[in-house]
Amino acid sequence: MFSMKDLFSGSKQVVGLDIGSSSLKLVEILETPKGYLLNHFSQIPLPRGVIVDGVVVEQEQLTERIKELFKHAGCKLKMIVTSLSGHSVVIKKVSFPAMDEGELRDLINDEAGKYLPFDNMDEVNFDFQTLGENEFNPNQLDVLLCAAKKDIINGYTEAVKNAGLSVVIMDVDSFALETMYEENYDFEEDDTDVLVNIGASITNINVVKNGTSIFTRDFTLAGNAITEAIGEKLGLTFEEAEKIKIKGLDGDEPAEMGIRDSILTYADPICSEIERSIDYFRSTYERMGEIKRLLLSGGSAKIPSIALDLSSRLNIETEIINPFKKIVFNRKVLEPDYVESIAPIASVGVGLALRRKGDK
Repeated sequence: MFSMKDLFSGSKQVVGLDIGSSSLKLVEILETPKGYLLNHFSQIPLPRGVIVDGVVVEQEQLTERIKELFKHAGCKLKMIVTSLSGHSVVIKKVSFPAMDEGELRDLINDEAGKYLPFDNMDEVNFDFQTLGENEFNPNQLDVLLCAAKKDIINGYTEAVKNAGLSVVIMDVDSFALETMYEENYDFEEDDTDVLVNIGASITNINVVKNGTSIFTRDFTLAGNAITEAIGEKLGLTFEEAEKIKIKGLDGDEPAEMGIRDSILTYADPICSEIERSIDYFRSTYERMGEIKRLLLSGGSAKIPSIALDLSSRLNIETEIINPFKKIVFNRKVLEPDYVESIAPIASVGVGLALRRKGDK
């Protein structure tokens, strides 16, 4: 899968660190003779304003929270896989004449500025993934370019470094979801699935065909917008509204049903944006065939009835994603109910933790 891993070095054993705008999540996955084993999951909240629109604003605070997370988890691993998201990263599909990877890398190094929206390519780090032969021209290769400004990348890597750790792979949220999906879900050659991650401040969409990304989009409308709307409506703090968003109102069934309907109303702008993205994909990539299913992740995936609402809007089978579908967990340290409860929010972290130094 895609990464900017060539920028960094380190050992094979890594830990996934999902740095979101509202929380930090640590995922440790071990390779065993019987397959992958979830050995540890920990999370702590991140104060609002530390990460804004995918950019580190308060680096020292982020470093302190990372230290706290690793201390709380008792994790001794130092090599980190983390990721970028939102407008901090640019992803673009481009076609080039067929050639070997070395020649292609040289050509992209020379011509990346033609395809990426940056004034000064010296301020940018970029990498690419070859997708394969172009469907309409066998003499062309489809290539996925991904780029981010060095100062944005450095904001994350310096915060991690100052916590006594080292970034060995810098991934992208959408592609971390893809890594998780490939490990856990069965698919046929012509299957097209949509991976949607509704985070706190960013929603990621990744359409994959035969396990390979063919369309991605991020937009800055996500779970926090729903929480803020609930807080304004009910006169609650952000934290109180967040609990109601996920759990509803305990002990008052009529009120709970009413708030559930309201929550879906507040979620409508997000669902509408997802619908627009899928409509665009369907009209632009008509030759790719029908979408088989939509797999929903992120904290807001827990909102009652949101999967059903999306399924109805899109006429696509929709389900909450399970990043542990084919990954067993260490029952000495993790309870089954807990693992089930964290599934929607662990998806990106699982994808990061499945990466290994030197893979592609």
